[in-house]
Amino acid sequence: MTAGSPSTSLTGVWVLGGFQTDFARNLTREGRDVSDLVGEVVDGTLEAGRTAATEVEVVHVGNAFGQLFTGQAHLGAVPATVRPDLWGLPASAHEAACASGGVALLAAMADLRAGHYGCALVLGVELEKTVPGDEAARHLGAAAWVGRDGEGARFMWPHVFNAVAGEYDRRHGLDDAHLRAIAALNLANARRNPNAQTRAWDVPDLTGPDATDDALNPVVEGRLRRYDCSQVTDGAAGVVLVSDAWLRDHPGRRPVARIDGWGHRTVGLGLRQKLDRDRDELYVLPHVRRAVTDAFDRAHVTLEDLDGFEVHDCFTPSEYLAIDHIGLTGPGESWKAVEDGSIAPDGRLPINPGGGLIGGGHPVGASGIRMLLDAARQVSGTAGDYQVEGARRFGTLNFGGSTATTVSLVVGAVDD
Repeated sequence: MTAGSPSTSLTGVWVLGGFQTDFARNLTREGRDVSDLVGEVVDGTLEAGRTAATEVEVVHVGNAFGQLFTGQAHLGAVPATVRPDLWGLPASAHEAACASGGVALLAAMADLRAGHYGCALVLGVELEKTVPGDEAARHLGAAAWVGRDGEGARFMWPHVFNAVAGEYDRRHGLDDAHLRAIAALNLANARRNPNAQTRAWDVPDLTGPDATDDALNPVVEGRLRRYDCSQVTDGAAGVVLVSDAWLRDHPGRRPVARIDGWGHRTVGLGLRQKLDRDRDELYVLPHVRRAVTDAFDRAHVTLEDLDGFEVHDCFTPSEYLAIDHIGLTGPGESWKAVEDGSIAPDGRLPINPGGGLIGGGHPVGASGIRMLLDAARQVSGTAGDYQVEGARRFGTLNFGGSTATTVSLVVGAVDD
């Protein structure tokens, strides 16, 4: 096995259940703080997983910006702070920008596969509406290469992903109408999701003249407009994960999904670092492609075996890039899947059927866990109004910063 290649051995990791808060809420206006949010997601996740706190053996928490937005650090200790029956359990917090939730999941999976523990509670938590929008944007910019990326930009991440779109355009061409179509689809998908941040929004027609109306859809940075961007979000998500051995010892417990494979790649912070290093590659960000194929290889599947995908659409260019990087089209041909309806809920490979980040919301530390939760709901047939008919296997693609950390999962139905 070459260095960096995925191992083919995998001890099973199973999802007993999970919970998501309503991403449309503003916890500060409710007079609630991060400990209240942690308490809510702990209670909801344990109930959904039909798991007693006394059965949990380890806790992992994904959070990216807690100290900046709330002043609260040491979030690994907060579950025990609000739930005395978790007191004394090993717990840790994980930060990897927008992939914090994905990295928390990987840490829990490693614990279970190694046999250190049999039952893990994994949470993703973020409060972002504690400060005005401009200040929130500055806090979020801490995940870039500070002092080198985005100098002079008012909003760091729209600036960064506008540059990603520009690089894609340089290599392959890019029609902005396809970005607007992605936004329109995800915002429409969110209307069917009872926890989506934008489900009740009055959205202009992003496939017609309204898409470039500066009053209805104002420019944020370069080619990116308001509806090309995910929103500042308060929210949390959680799952209970267990090992094969735990399930054997608890024969009456039935999981809702199985994690079949994972990929995890980390590269440098700087966007320009990445683009310059790989400027002659067909894939704009080849490490993202490798994270996905690592997950496929560990799960012994190809894209054709999947029934849908949750991808990291923090901005429309990130989903546009994801389409060809997961292999739905050839490199540089993402536009084909946008135009032919492949990514629609009834398409060849539905992407973000619950609205993704643009429609559903993006509480940064929770997004990777929310993706797993939605994938588990899809393969267990419990996704409600945004269910993909007949879904048996789903993928996820979660990344942090300018894709410096990338995590991909393959999630399967229990009886496959």
